[in-house]
Amino acid sequence: MRTNILLDDELVSEAFQYAKVKTKKELVHLALKEFVENRRRLNLLDLEGKIEFAEGYDYKKLREGK
Repeated sequence: MRTNILLDDELVSEAFQYAKVKTKKELVHLALKEFVENRRRLNLLDLEGKIEFAEGYDYKKLREGK
């Protein structure tokens, strides 16, 4: 999708310091990707306390692969 937007120059400069990208296009793409990932994580937090595990469920045993 093609679009024209005005970006805060100071914010863009600071973002380039943290990101290993070379273009504004890559920077905006990375920012959108991270935004979506963070929102997905927040949605998962909404499930806290709403999931009931089966009796005898041992997550530690599953992590060991046994």
